[in-house]
Amino acid sequence: MADGNPNIDIRSAVSEAEWKARVDLAALYRLTALYGWDDMIFTHISHRIPGPEHHFLINPYGYFFEEITASSLVKVDLDGNIVQETDAMINPAGFTIHSAIHAAREDATVVMHLHTDQGVAVSSQKEGLLPISQTAMIVREDIAYHDYEGVALDLDERERLVADLGPTKHSMLLRNHGTLTCGESAALTFTRMFFLERACKMQIMALTAGRDGVLECGEELQDKVAGQGGLTKHSSGMSTLTDRLVWPALLRKLDRQLPGYAA
Repeated sequence: MADGNPNIDIRSAVSEAEWKARVDLAALYRLTALYGWDDMIFTHISHRIPGPEHHFLINPYGYFFEEITASSLVKVDLDGNIVQETDAMINPAGFTIHSAIHAAREDATVVMHLHTDQGVAVSSQKEGLLPISQTAMIVREDIAYHDYEGVALDLDERERLVADLGPTKHSMLLRNHGTLTCGESAALTFTRMFFLERACKMQIMALTAGRDGVLECGEELQDKVAGQGGLTKHSSGMSTLTDRLVWPALLRKLDRQLPGYAA
């Protein structure tokens, strides 16, 4: 499937940097579908395009994530205006959340937001993510929380969302809503989401035994595991791991199971 206007050759009309961003973002959408994290045509992943214009790419509204290609992505500015020739439209709820984070955080090149069953379930629990699994303890100190304010259409919410995320956190539980991660690359953003979503799923499974039946780790052990993990923190080692090992493996998986994202 191509972009909204099949007469436009997107690849020849954009820079190499933008085309790479398009391919990486299309791969993220396909991976989200492959891992079963999509919500039909809803939720969003966005990628800032290198350059001074502060433009970013987002999905065309109405496409399933498994259909997204590099050419089909829509370029918008921070005010939600489409800045390319296309017949596609975007979902304003996605633009509200994503533009806020892209504008406020220089390191937030990619922003990923999901509505998975387990993510929404944990975001709806008063205590949030509990230290009951190794995975949770690895990601827990990097998680911020933002209270639910309704469907994300109110532009005033952007300031509160950015304030809650702060300058250093890369993951967020949007209360009663879902999960969010950001990062300097598609690889880092996906890896953070992978661990956050797994931690949420583990928690929901563990709580089937009831809150009293769950073994919660103490603060000293939580600090130790968080220091050992480093999987969600910014570091050159983590960037190397995700960019050189994790991301190529994920792309090979896509090429085998859901090819065509780079079109």
